[in-house]
Amino acid sequence: MKLASSFPLVVAAAVLLTLTACGEDQPDAAAPSSTPSVSATPTESTPTDQPTETGPVKRTEAELAKALLELKDLPSGFSEEKEDDEPAGQSSTFSAPTSKCKALVKYLNSDGEAPESKASAQRSFTGGQEGPYIDFSLDSLRTSAAVRELQTSYRQAVTDCKKVTMRTAGANSTQMEVSELTAPTFGESPFAFRLTGVSGPKQGLEYVAAITGIGDVLLSVGILAGQQGELDGATEAAVEKARTILAKTG
Repeated sequence: MKLASSFPLVVAAAVLLTLTACGEDQPDAAAPSSTPSVSATPTESTPTDQPTETGPVKRTEAELAKALLELKDLPSGFSEEKEDDEPAGQSSTFSAPTSKCKALVKYLNSDGEAPESKASAQRSFTGGQEGPYIDFSLDSLRTSAAVRELQTSYRQAVTDCKKVTMRTAGANSTQMEVSELTAPTFGESPFAFRLTGVSGPKQGLEYVAAITGIGDVLLSVGILAGQQGELDGATEAAVEKARTILAKTG
């Protein structure tokens, strides 16, 4: 699944998966009784601790992949999505008529990695045909200062832009409303946003994403067709595992 992110920039890929699963009809609401949810056990750690400045840290894709959540870390009912599972010829791109959206459009159209990423790893899961569809990604930026700089830039891009247009091969365009959310309070300087289809073939489609720092690494979590509270649970679980694994090698 590559809509957002790998770098929730990956928004365009997460949406892709749902477009395929739902066809050209508007997505049906996921049945609460059959949709698995992601949650994490609360911890006593302070979720928004500020990073301690250190020198550049060199990380590998293998190290980052090890720090991502795996299928065994999720509740039963989920399955992992592989890159080969994505149908060919169904790419989505974003655009906007105003220059204020230039930065956000650039992020949303990025190819799976955060700008300036030195190494990255992504993993995607689905809870069934009706969702949720969840993307997790980690990007190494070498320093915590670089992570904060990118977070600030991305947050400003979301603030500046109110609507974008999503175009998918073989389908009409969908107008997406952009709004900032109260971010899950896990990791360092977290922020979150939502894309909602307000007109077009995918009216009602909703994608939410959280971006947070873990020292020199940027963590992105994106959820399509999810339920209330899932972004918080998924982000907490992802932060706890990444922080534990990365601390051993950083």
